Amino acid sequence: MARVLFVVDMLNDFMDPRGALYCGDEARKIIPFIKTKIEEYLQSGDAVIYICDSHDENDKEFAKFPPHAVRGTWGAEIIPELKPDSESGLVHIVEKQRYSGFHNTDLDKILQNICHHKGCTLEGLAVEVVGNCTNICVLYTVEELCNRDIKTIVCRGGVASFDQAAHEFVLGQMQSVLGAKVR
Repeated sequence: MARVLFVVDMLNDFMDPRGALYCGDEARKIIPFIKTKIEEYLQSGDAVIYICDSHDENDKEFAKFPPHAVRGTWGAEIIPELKPDSESGLVHIVEKQRYSGFHNTDLDKILQNICHHKGCTLEGLAVEVVGNCTNICVLYTVEELCNRDIKTIVCRGGVASFDQAAHEFVLGQMQSVLGAKVR
């Protein structure tokens, strides 16, 4: 079975105290876990896909949330602790403008290419998910994975949110409703 790691929205605007939508000191506690996961995947020759908010200056989402992760700004950059050296055959960066990493991105195509190179189909793929905003961007990306019948694992120690109650509720929903494994 081929493996892929999704790293969702580990960006300065969410993870740095100076960020526009800082998720708090509790959210920063997942950084070492994610760093270890990234190293594990790369050392074993498995792909890591960074899925990153990347908004236009006048994005409609800013009617709901303060401006954040504006394309080309410091806030939209991956935090220094997790920043990849470069994109390669194993490291991909997907910029998104909505909650799901699949909406109007080439994520499907990247997964198909990974499967092609690993000699499997999407059904033979396992995706582990880590990152920020369990109840928003992680949830909607996991929902899309599950609806594609891709084996999905959400790493409890690698996800966080600014809203702890929503975080816990959504972990349960991802497991009981979507069928993702939460461990």
